[in-house]
Amino acid sequence: MSLVRNVGTIGGLTAVSRVFGFIRDMLVARVLGAGLAADAWQLAFTLPNTFRRLFAEGAFSVAFVPMYTRRLHGTEDGASGEEAADRFAGDVLSVFVWVLLGFSALAMLAMPGIVWLLAREYQAVPGKFELAVTLSRVTFPYLLLVSLVAMLSGLLNARSRFAPGAFVPVLLNLVLIAGVVTGYFWRQRTGSDVSVAWALACALAAAGVAQLAYMAWATRRAGVRLRVTRPRFTPDVRRLGMLILPATFGAGIYQISQLVDTFFATSLPQGSLTLLKLADRLNQMPLGIFGIALGTAILPMLARHIQGGDMREAQRLQANAVEVATLLTLPAAAALAICAPAFVTAFFVGGKMTLASGAIMADIVVALVCGLPAYVLVKVFQPAFFSREDTRTPVWSAAATLAVNIALNFYVVPRYGIVGLAAATAFTATLNVAVLYAVLQLRGWFRFTARLGSRIARQLLATGVMSAVLWLLMPLLAPYFGGTVVERVLSLAVLVGAGVVVFFGVAYAAGAIDRDLLGQLRRRRPAKPVDLAE
Repeated sequence: MSLVRNVGTIGGLTAVSRVFGFIRDMLVARVLGAGLAADAWQLAFTLPNTFRRLFAEGAFSVAFVPMYTRRLHGTEDGASGEEAADRFAGDVLSVFVWVLLGFSALAMLAMPGIVWLLAREYQAVPGKFELAVTLSRVTFPYLLLVSLVAMLSGLLNARSRFAPGAFVPVLLNLVLIAGVVTGYFWRQRTGSDVSVAWALACALAAAGVAQLAYMAWATRRAGVRLRVTRPRFTPDVRRLGMLILPATFGAGIYQISQLVDTFFATSLPQGSLTLLKLADRLNQMPLGIFGIALGTAILPMLARHIQGGDMREAQRLQANAVEVATLLTLPAAAALAICAPAFVTAFFVGGKMTLASGAIMADIVVALVCGLPAYVLVKVFQPAFFSREDTRTPVWSAAATLAVNIALNFYVVPRYGIVGLAAATAFTATLNVAVLYAVLQLRGWFRFTARLGSRIARQLLATGVMSAVLWLLMPLLAPYFGGTVVERVLSLAVLVGAGVVVFFGVAYAAGAIDRDLLGQLRRRRPAKPVDLAE
């Protein structure tokens, strides 16, 4: 299966999840606004999800998938690839379960200290700190459940079965939507926003159970038979552990930055954390659809090419991934930056979310999306290291950029508030990509060719024309962004439709879209490889 088709499968299902996630956040914004309960819920939601992305979907997946793939497509001690891979996965699972249980238990016991480290300013508001601690204890078991989900998802990805792992976030968002609706009706009886936050916290734990049950079924349906036995630290399990430790930092710069941003956001006026997280939802729409899809699809494919010694095919795959990443993220970033007030007003303003809060949120979106291409390119460049089992280089890059991020935050947050915080995150993400690319170039693992550069230049041309059209349309449609539901929908439809038509029309005419690469989406079999290494 081609990279483009894999990205299409993952991206399509992820898009469905993002739509439901967007609906979830729209409801949360309108039901809770940006107050005490909303901030407490955002912190309780951030903690398990950050650790999940950092350890399970980040470090664990990038270390586990290449090792599992090597066993699946080879032989070991006379055993078939299937047998060796299942034995390896069973050994890892038997250790992984106990590690997760121990970590989750310790974190729940230490939750007052964790919340104090991240949000000590919550103590200045009566009841806010205590609510954040309690909700975080309710939500943290989700880490255990969803980490197991991530392992099973990586296992299926190595077998080119991407759909189940891309579908499980849909279950999360459906359960959370049910939670916020339940909380809304519960609040009518209690009269307190805390009821909504409690309903959301309980729904998150329930969602983890639903996701794990589904992935266990999908894994068995794929013919994989895993057994949890007595934990054994085999040489392979120990090697995986050694790879995970540095990969935890290298793969998780974005997640670590999220914790840093949470720390600084909680020191700002009440509601700042909520506005940052809701603004990041708009940023996460293209990031989740394009970035995660590309990173998930490229890692097992790149690992197979590199382990087979086919460096030319590895170069072609990475070049295709960069081209697809820029084709999708450059116009998305420009459109979000120009149309941020329209999207925020139409989607989030209403109920308990005020126009003033919406204006701040729009400024945050503009700052965040400046780093959108970098967020996605990180997902493309890091697999080039991980597929070679080099987890040290991303660690040093991540350490340097994180240090810059923290230093910038101490300077910009007191002066520019939450918007400065978002801008610092975007800048350091771009710096991280620049460092990773420089190392890849120096080692000869990836070359930025003239052909690829020409394609991106044409994409920038199309993005510029689209931006000009959107800039002209914004003041004409502004009165309708906060109008009736029909007016909001129609005005956004005009913006999105105009942007899509103009960008892809100009891009196609200017040759910014590789027709052969695009044609792979319409074929059962991949087209002849497009050699961007020339």
